[in-house]
Amino acid sequence: MRFDIARLLRREQTQLTPRAYEMLALHNQHPNRPHPVACYARRMNSPSSTARMAQRFRGFLPVVIDVETGGFDCERHALLEIAAVIVRLDADGFVHPEPVVSTHVTAFAGSELDPRSMEITGIDPDHPFRGALPEREALDLIFRPVRTAMRENDCQRAILVGHNAAFDLGFLNAAIRRTTHKRSPFHQFSCFDTVTLGGLAYGQTVLSRAVEASGTPWDARAAHSAVYDAERTAELFCGVVNRWKQMDDVYRRGVPFA
Repeated sequence: MRFDIARLLRREQTQLTPRAYEMLALHNQHPNRPHPVACYARRMNSPSSTARMAQRFRGFLPVVIDVETGGFDCERHALLEIAAVIVRLDADGFVHPEPVVSTHVTAFAGSELDPRSMEITGIDPDHPFRGALPEREALDLIFRPVRTAMRENDCQRAILVGHNAAFDLGFLNAAIRRTTHKRSPFHQFSCFDTVTLGGLAYGQTVLSRAVEASGTPWDARAAHSAVYDAERTAELFCGVVNRWKQMDDVYRRGVPFA
């Protein structure tokens, strides 16, 4: 099956990215190749699954988490900042970031601060206006809106989205263990990593480069704060997921030559 791109665009009143044109052109060069639609169980915005986050990610609610810490060891080094961005699904099946929720966190008793990490983040744990919360209260602040969004979207669990997600998930789980928190909404080990998604979509695995490759400016002066990094990671995640949906729609709505 061959695709008439001009007719497709006129009918759908939409625009394609240069990559979408390349993929359709490649398919037209090999019309006998199996149609890519076979890879999908059903259309992502079909009437049976319109705006259902629970169905889009198999019962998971994506929540972007970024932490700033006093080092790389989640058992020894302090958790100092945490930010969360809940991802929502609109009526057309596209995902968007919600406003960020964040807090500074008080270093737990006996924790260590690596001077090299503190130089990178620029955090002053003793600043009088820092307004830090103890770990348990910080977790409650982050978890409360996540649980609300889970109920609203009929999701069973939240799934952490992060850039080098294992790092953020490790510090989150360590704080949960230290505070013996019994109501974490997050899956203990599953996650979505924007390192992989950035490499897939843009050929970039460093957050700043992946963000810039996606067309979003990067402010190096604001980086290494949990709020800024979480917001940029959320935009990167949503951009890649939405591009994938657009490609799925293009393949499914292809108009063959007469």
